[in-house]
Order: sequence, then structure tokens, then C-alpha cells
Amino acid sequence: MLSHHKILKKPLGYLANRQQRTVVILLSMVIGVWGGLSAVLLKDLAFYTHEWLTQGFDFGRGNYLYLALPLIGLSLTVLFTNYVIRDNLGHGVSIVLLAISKRFGRLRRHHLFSSMVASIFTITFGGSMGFEAPIVLTGGAIGSYMGRRFHMDRKTVIILVGAGASGALAGIFKAPIAAVVFSLEILMIDLTMASLIPLLISAVSGATMAYFLMGSRVLFSIQLSQGFNVDNLPYYILLGIFTGFVSLYFNKTTFMVENMMGKIKRRSEKVLVGGIALGVLIYVFPSLYGEGYEFLRQLINSNVTNLVNQNFYNASPGIWHLLLFMALIMIFKVVAMATTGASGGVGGVFAPSLFMGGVAGMFYAKLINILPFVNVPEKNMALVGMAGVMAGVMHAPLTGIFLVAEFTGGYELYTPLIFTALFSYLTINLFEHHSIYTRRLAERGELMTHHKDKAVLQMMKVNSLIETNFKTIHHDAMLGDLVKVLAKSERNVVAVVDEANNFQGIIFMNDIRNIIFKPELYDKVKVDELMYMPEPLVSPDESMEEVALKFQESGNYNLPVIKDGKYLGFVSRARVFSKYRGLLREFSDE
Repeated sequence: MLSHHKILKKPLGYLANRQQRTVVILLSMVIGVWGGLSAVLLKDLAFYTHEWLTQGFDFGRGNYLYLALPLIGLSLTVLFTNYVIRDNLGHGVSIVLLAISKRFGRLRRHHLFSSMVASIFTITFGGSMGFEAPIVLTGGAIGSYMGRRFHMDRKTVIILVGAGASGALAGIFKAPIAAVVFSLEILMIDLTMASLIPLLISAVSGATMAYFLMGSRVLFSIQLSQGFNVDNLPYYILLGIFTGFVSLYFNKTTFMVENMMGKIKRRSEKVLVGGIALGVLIYVFPSLYGEGYEFLRQLINSNVTNLVNQNFYNASPGIWHLLLFMALIMIFKVVAMATTGASGGVGGVFAPSLFMGGVAGMFYAKLINILPFVNVPEKNMALVGMAGVMAGVMHAPLTGIFLVAEFTGGYELYTPLIFTALFSYLTINLFEHHSIYTRRLAERGELMTHHKDKAVLQMMKVNSLIETNFKTIHHDAMLGDLVKVLAKSERNVVAVVDEANNFQGIIFMNDIRNIIFKPELYDKVKVDELMYMPEPLVSPDESMEEVALKFQESGNYNLPVIKDGKYLGFVSRARVFSKYRGLLREFSDE
């Protein structure tokens, strides 16, 4: 009977894992509720701040407040980031990606509130960005804080960061499925049951809080006048290609403006130049003010005459006048958004990409409807265009599809959404292999991907793997001195340095085995006659992917680590492989 009970008894490891899963589920719910509350708070603060700023404000063309407000907002943002939190908030989603890729999900505590405050200063004063990236950073910080507060392992902390981002994004859009897909597709959270369940729980909790506090209204509550007609499928495919090129313009222009603004080194000058440029753009095109959702809502509802009047004072705009207006809006929206961010503003590209997609879809529909044999539904094209540009800009077709479908209630448009988002993604992928979030990280070798081998290597750092138990010897020493060093050494390699610890080369014991037992040579042979400069060398700033490639190509078992010519130690193949196996096991366990 005793042996029978031993067989049935659950192992302690099983009970511990089950208990941790329960804790993770409860934490996911708490994180989702907290993220949803943060989203509601951000939207309310933004709304009331905007109302207070623009009380009695005429949003028509010619209001000189447009020239002043962006500069004031950017100044307040930079003062807050530089002197209050003393950190660069930058692109919120990129910060979360970096934390997942290189810091095991560790986000700073001020991220719980800082991006929300800074984005309110930026966007409500006219900055042409969106609140979605700041709320993603806030949600990710909530997940990071809770995971570390309850001493979760590194893999679980990363999952909770994704759960926090999902909960906050679901709260701001009331789109839980799209929020989960966002974490899987953009934040690169693995698609496993261990990660999917916390993401779902958090997203549903966040959306529920938003529904409870703000009602059931969604961002674009639009009654579709026409459903999907399969005869229009070729036009949706062409729309996908068109939005793919719009997305390419979006990304290229963003990086170009950021590079130009980056040449201005003084912060005050950067804020002044960016604030004035943004103010002029908004003065000429008031539709570029802030997120632009109200403009987009009017455009999709075909209230175009009022929109054009706000910009050009034309009582009855013709079709070519309207097309020119929309083309200019598309051109300058990206410039305004990139200028806002590059000048020190805090916000995201969610709203600008949706804005660009809606305008691009309407522009495309009105343009092809000029043809006598074409009659495509303009509302549908505008909505589907939003998914197309989001898919291209973020390299996230599924996020675009589900987000637009959820917050528009346009489930009838799933087929055109899929075709347009897919062709947009395929089009931009021919020219640009990274999204607007990941390009900078990829250039610095700091991007985690769904490729598990590369992802694990991204988590490893050269500094933590340097071994310092290799003996050193001065390059002017004699063979006799080397023999004494080898007698005390645990390794078969000796590093040769000068008096300033500058690396000169290495000596392998196997290479000198034939002379170390000849005492008559001890005072005749110098160390610098025996050493050689190995290839390759390793820098502590290199990525582990580069180091692994050097091991593979050289076949060496130990590589010297050098910084600015100074010898730091060696990194060994055995230790790298051991660390790699440990991390791979940790992040592969279900």
C-alpha cells in the first residue's frame, strides 16, 4: 500500500508549477484591470486637458494659437522627461521591445506613469501622435512591476509584460482580440498556452474595465451602407498594394526626419525648430492637430466639405480639389508626426497609421470612382485602408485586421481586410524588412524575434561570460618566467600584455611544449618570440550572435575579449554553450 501511495503522489515540482500558474492567472487579471483603468484615466485626462486648452477655440484655419500650442507642449514634455524623470521615453513600443529582448522584461518604475503624463503634454497641445504607444508602455511596466514584485522567473515576467500591454491596449480600443494579437505579433511573445492564457485574461479584463467605466461606444461606430461584394476584390488587392507604398513612405519619411532632427545637438534648439515647424504645419492644415481621430471620423462619414473648408475656405470643393487636399494631408501628416517625436515629444504611431490608412483608403476610392465603370464603397475602402497602412507600417497584418474589425464592428469586412493587409505587408516587405518599431533595434542588434535560437542569444551578454582565470605575462618576460606562470595556471592559454595591460597576443602551452623542459633556453628565449595575435578578437559590446558566429568560423575554444586595446579576459565556447542551454531550457518549458 505504501508503494501504491508513492506512485499516486504528485511530485513537489508539479505542485509548485501548478501553484505558480494559478498565481500568474490571478496576476494577469489584476494587471488587466490596472491596465484598463490606466487607459481610461489617460483618455479622460487627455479629453479634459484638451477641452480646457481649446475652450472657445476656433478650429478653422487662421487661428494663431496653432503656432504657439505645439511649442508649449513640446517644451513641457522635454522639461518633464529631462528634469523630472530624467529619462528618454522615445517610442514606447520600442522601449518595451528592448526590455523584452535585452533586460528580461525589466522596465523602470517611472514607466508606470511617465509616458502618460508626457504624452498628454505632447498630444493635447497639438503634437501629431497617438496615445496608444504610451499606454502600451504603461501596461508593460505594470506587468513588469507585478512580475518582479511577486518574484516570478524571467520567462514569466516577459509574459506578464505582454499581458500588461494587451490589457492596456484592449482598454483604450475596447478590442481584446487585437490586443492579444498585438502582443504575439509585435512584442514577439511566444504563441504557447502558457503565454496565451495570461494575455487573454489581461486583455478581457482591460476591455471589461473600459466598457464598465466608459460604456459600449467604440472608436469608430460606423454603420456600413454596403457589405463585401466579391466583384470588388481586385480593388481591395490594389488598395493593399497602394497602402503598402503609403506605409513605405510613412516609414522612410519618419526615419529621414528623425535623422535630420538628430543633427541638432542642443535640446533647446531641437524643441524650438520642431515646435515652430509643427505649429506652421498645423496652422496651414488644422487637421494635423493631435491624434486626428475626429477628422478621420468626419472623413469616413463623408463630411468632406466641412473638412476642406477648415483648410482652404472653399465652399464647394470639386473632386480634384478634394483629392489634392487628401494627398497633401497624407504627405504632411507623417512629417508632422515625425517632427513631433524627433523634437522630444512622446506618443506613438498607432493613431497616425490609422489616420493615414483612412485618408489613403478614401483617396484611393474617390480616385478610382472617377472611372465610369467603377463604383466601390468609399466608407469600406477607408476602413480597410486603415488596416492596410497599419499592417505595412508595423509589419503586423493580423493586428491591423483584428483591430479595425473589432473597433469598427465591421466583421462583414474580414475578407477585404485580410486581402488588403496581406498585400500591404507583402509590398512593403519587398523594400523594408523591419517595422517602424524594430528597425533601430535590429540595426543595434537588440531585437528579439520568434526565432528561438536568436532570441536566446539576444538575452546573453558578453560581459557576463568573461572568464578572468587566465594568467597573463609581460611581453618582455623570458621563457623561464613563462614556465613559472604556466605552473600556476589552470588553463593552457596565457595572455601577453604590456605594462598598461594592452593586449599583445597569446601563447598556447601545446605550441611550446617542446621547449618548456629545456632549462638552457629559459634565459635565451623571450615571450614575444613565442606569442602570436589570434583571430578573431571579441569586444564586450558585441552581440552574442556575432560571438557565436566567430566561434563557428574560427573553430577556437577560447576567444580573447578586448576593449580599446585593453585585455579583459576570455570567453569560452563551453561556457557560452552552457549558458545558452540553460536559457533555452528556461524559455522552452511549458
